[in-house]
Amino acid sequence: MDRTAQYDTVIIGGGPAGLTAALTLTRYRHRTLVVESPASPRNAASRGVHGLIGLEGATPGELRSRAWEELDRYGLATRLDAAVGEITPLPGDGFTVRTDDGTSAWARNVILATGVIDQHPDGVEGFAACWGRTVIHCPFCIGEENADRTWALVSDDPHHLGLAATAFRAWTGDAIAIAPLSLPGADGLREQGGDLVQGQIVRLHHTDGDLHTVELADGTLLKRQTLLWPQPQRQVPLIERLAKDHGLALDDDGYVTVDDSRQTSIPGLYAAGDLTGRTWEQGVVPAVAAGAAAADAIHFAHLA
Repeated sequence: MDRTAQYDTVIIGGGPAGLTAALTLTRYRHRTLVVESPASPRNAASRGVHGLIGLEGATPGELRSRAWEELDRYGLATRLDAAVGEITPLPGDGFTVRTDDGTSAWARNVILATGVIDQHPDGVEGFAACWGRTVIHCPFCIGEENADRTWALVSDDPHHLGLAATAFRAWTGDAIAIAPLSLPGADGLREQGGDLVQGQIVRLHHTDGDLHTVELADGTLLKRQTLLWPQPQRQVPLIERLAKDHGLALDDDGYVTVDDSRQTSIPGLYAAGDLTGRTWEQGVVPAVAAGAAAADAIHFAHLA
């Protein structure tokens, strides 16, 4: 095993969680490697992050650029643009991290900050162009940027659909629900006062990602400007391999389980960011907090 490259901590992922962990560990004078995938990040479509004091509206690219300017002042964090193919726990002696291009490093601790993969619907024309702009996954993230527009909540969950009539009044006075034809309890939802349309979405009519009409399979056209359409998520392949090969614990919904210190079921392996929480628990502020918490836990564990 080649141990010429050794670090106190290797962080997998260069988003808000990973970069916050890197800055926190750097200020604790830990030597850190941040491995960022060269693939386009999950939040590439975002026009700006929100709720992060001092950086309101900064684009994901601007946030990363500023973070590395700050990290480079200290000279203790190294950036590697590569995809991690394997993380191997070593009994009582840290981890070996290997990238797909053959780079290998040893670290006493590893922080997983890989995010998750949104599984977009097949066969919906216009979805990709609108995603992250007028087709949104979370009203708390970019509801304000879609305020005073006509909304539709797209879901197959009766409980969520029941929220359409009231839950989004902060941003819109005109919200309907769109559900599959097979949805059970549709009549009950209508009796609650919600406007429910049933059918399969096949096309989103838009102008440069600005939605204006939703088309259903039966030809129905709905004049809507914003869709709240949470997507199913799955873990990146690295996390799936860790679960399969090394017993990394996932919860019933497939998210990585962590304790109060952000440590996973594998000692010395921590996780922060969207890979540990469902859609309504995700966002830049929770990710930043989790990254800092993981870094704190690693540092104070060294003092024990």
